[in-house]
Amino acid sequence: MLGKRFSKLMLGSVAGVMLMAAAACGGGGGDTTAGQEPTGAASSEAGGGSLKVGLAFDVGGRGDKSFNDAAYAGLEKAKAELGAEIKELSPSADGSNRGDLLRQLADAGYNPIIGVGFAYAEDVKKAAEEYPDIQFAIVDSASNAPNVTGLLFAEEQGSYLAGVAAATKSETGHVGFVGGVESDLIKKFEAGFVAGVKSVKSDAKIDIRYLTPDGDFSGFKAPDKGKVAAEKMYQDGADIVYHAAGDSGLGVFQAAAAAGKKAIGVDSDQRETVKEPELQSVIMTSMLKRVDVSVFEFIKAFQGGAKGGTNVTYDLKVDGVGLSTTGGEIDDIKDKLDAAKKDIVDGKITVPAKP
Repeated sequence: MLGKRFSKLMLGSVAGVMLMAAAACGGGGGDTTAGQEPTGAASSEAGGGSLKVGLAFDVGGRGDKSFNDAAYAGLEKAKAELGAEIKELSPSADGSNRGDLLRQLADAGYNPIIGVGFAYAEDVKKAAEEYPDIQFAIVDSASNAPNVTGLLFAEEQGSYLAGVAAATKSETGHVGFVGGVESDLIKKFEAGFVAGVKSVKSDAKIDIRYLTPDGDFSGFKAPDKGKVAAEKMYQDGADIVYHAAGDSGLGVFQAAAAAGKKAIGVDSDQRETVKEPELQSVIMTSMLKRVDVSVFEFIKAFQGGAKGGTNVTYDLKVDGVGLSTTGGEIDDIKDKLDAAKKDIVDGKITVPAKP
């Protein structure tokens, strides 16, 4: 069952996240952290009748073993537990038909509809205006209409823990970061990772490379570029490379395997989602981003009558982000990671969201 792949979230369960069933779509505007009660009243008619849920993937589509697959796990859970009829669509390689996918789902009677990825921001806004009676959600972008829910994450917090793990495990004091697209979102991963590394080893060397500039989303589906970028880092002395590059992360794992080094995955527990044993063994942990939980809870809240117009943030406090423990390679530093997490949750550490 695909959903099991995302079950090994470090440092506690997602019980706190699951409390947000009514909050995921908000109730009358404003922002919430997952687990908080929404403000305002929800309409009981929003989820009336049969539940037909549409989901439009980001570039790379289903099978990327990362971001999109995490979203699909939430959709699949809604089918199994809520009885939802589901439909998923993937964009063209350049993502130019994102808006068409949303309209196709809307015209086919799907409600709610979820756009996976910040690149859907403008298309979701336009679709929400064209279909005001349909509820939309967008992953990784803020709400931009009364019938849109923004599903956001504190990627910098989870990446901070990845940085602590990398710096603690590195034998060379030299690590790397590969970002798929040089966007503000992916820079959150970079900023948190660098801060985490520096908190352990202030003089650590950190190589940073983005595969494509902002606006060119092909960087999320270019394993060859990911491999070349990571190869250079390993050749220059890095022994652990963290990627936030979607499907391009496969190339990072291939480079790690060839170099006999380690890598850190992202979004999903990639030691489980990647099928090749020789690649699984190089993934010492993954920075989990519970897109599956956010998608499922949004659908569940819609079924309960909640409306959009708000943002819900998944952070360390509710285990909306964290580290996977499959393979046991970070079990020996659990106390250090627990302490770092506690300091973030307690407000003793403020993780930067910008480099």
